[in-house]
Amino acid sequence: QLQLVESGGGLVQSGGSLRLSCAASGHTFSTYAMGWFRQAPGKEREFIAVINWSGDVTYYVDSVKGRFTISRDNAKNTVYLQMNSLKPEDTADYYCAADRGMGTRRFASAYEYWGQGTQVTVSS
Repeated sequence: QLQLVESGGGLVQSGGSLRLSCAASGHTFSTYAMGWFRQAPGKEREFIAVINWSGDVTYYVDSVKGRFTISRDNAKNTVYLQMNSLKPEDTADYYCAADRGMGTRRFASAYEYWGQGTQVTVSS
């Protein structure tokens, strides 16, 4: 069992930055790939980024490449999403999720555990 709690969301102006954190409870955190997803009002949940269990492989959706960075600290059971150059279209609820698989899967159904989400609003 893994419990995930996101934090760090908020209101920011266009061009600004936020760092989201996702703290995991459970001693097996380091065995999971971790992903970030987002869901805007009226839209489907969207994959954003994933990092493998050891932190040396990452993958991003094209719309955030060069602006967002995913990282993890297995000693702290935490995964991060640094978001720079934010745009109004980045406004959404952001979720972290854990995948027991060894790769960097990008579809939501692969993820076994989910956090409750944190809201990010980017004003223009």
